[in-house]
Amino acid sequence: MPRWPVCPKSAEPGAARAARRGRAAGLFLWLVLLAPLLVVGERQTGVAACRAVADLAANGAYGLADATGAITDACNPDRALAPASVIKIATVSAALAILAPDYRFRTELYMDDQGNLFVKGFGDPSLVSEDVAELAGQLRRQGVRRVQTLYVDASAFALEHQVPGQEDSDNPYDAPVGPLSVNFNAVALTRDSSGQIGSGESQTPVLPIMRELGQGRAAGSWRVNICARGCDNAQGRVARYAGELFQAMLTQYGIPVAALGGIRPTPTTARLVLVHESSRSLTEISRACLHYSSNFMANLIYLACGAKRFGYPATWEKARRAVGQELAGQLGKAAAAAIVQVDGAGLSRNNRVTVRAMLQLLTRFRPHLDLLNQEAGMAVKTGTLTGVYNLAGYLPDGQSFVILLNQPGNRRDDILARLLRLHEASPDESKGTSARSLPRSAPER
Repeated sequence: MPRWPVCPKSAEPGAARAARRGRAAGLFLWLVLLAPLLVVGERQTGVAACRAVADLAANGAYGLADATGAITDACNPDRALAPASVIKIATVSAALAILAPDYRFRTELYMDDQGNLFVKGFGDPSLVSEDVAELAGQLRRQGVRRVQTLYVDASAFALEHQVPGQEDSDNPYDAPVGPLSVNFNAVALTRDSSGQIGSGESQTPVLPIMRELGQGRAAGSWRVNICARGCDNAQGRVARYAGELFQAMLTQYGIPVAALGGIRPTPTTARLVLVHESSRSLTEISRACLHYSSNFMANLIYLACGAKRFGYPATWEKARRAVGQELAGQLGKAAAAAIVQVDGAGLSRNNRVTVRAMLQLLTRFRPHLDLLNQEAGMAVKTGTLTGVYNLAGYLPDGQSFVILLNQPGNRRDDILARLLRLHEASPDESKGTSARSLPRSAPER
């Protein structure tokens, strides 16, 4: 069974102060007062709305919209703010249209006349040890008894750089991406009191990369990304991890591998011997991506969009262009222009969204709201970076909502609870739920 990883105090400008105009006639006075209110009515609503949460939001915005997308309440709806992981909704919305809900990622295996095996990946974010074991078993059943050299074909990607916004840390959410990635490019390992390194999961053999990453760690269980402690060559490390796992699994199935050859394109003379399609569809992968807020999955989905629309090799530029074009088609050019997206996960602080654009996106995303975390009668997606605390989704009464806070204090739950009271859309108290029972995914950064 495949596994999954893990509003500001200052109000907006008010209507023109017609009373200061002196001795105008009564009718003229009322026209002066009324016309600006009609023109900037939403901004006036924003004044009251921002004041309603001024004690909670030093720098932020929020908005609510009905099922048709009409905004029913808002504070600073056009302020551009960092979205963090709520941008994953945009990634998934675009991907479901570009790739199709039943899309499955491919991994291809080739062999040449010298007995060399070439494994070519196309960015499957769900490829895990169980899948690799299945591939090894299939090769055995096809009569393969030995591999001279195992190569990783990384030609499906030509990334300009690694993930925008990614940091050097041990955390799995900082894992690099590559066309042939296994186990979310994270390693589960153990270290006992004598310093012995073991695998942290029964389905994955002990690999050399585990022994390397486990050195110097305290006794216990660890899950770290393969670039923990830094990667001078991330693509080489990604290929090494995949190569070591394939080698170990093939050996377990009675197919010894004499050597690992690193990265090398598949020769045109090699023959295709196996095609693996991801065991989960894009819909299922997207549900896991949103549920666990997986940066790794989101970025591989994002890159797949660019490759599908503009051809391989996948690049960040193709992904941005493809997703931007798709969102413009879904939301219109104005709303799409307010969604500035440079990665698929929301790690980069150069990403920007507005409440208005996100509410339009949620209107479009409504048929897929079951992909979001379901809690307290709501469907929600969090977004968290240091100094960024966002929340978006659907209230129990069906209204969509967005809360964007770019400030030191995390008050998004308090704002949501206040909105639930103000709009009488409280969760079912009989079940003991509240805004504070929102799902807590793994750190998103």
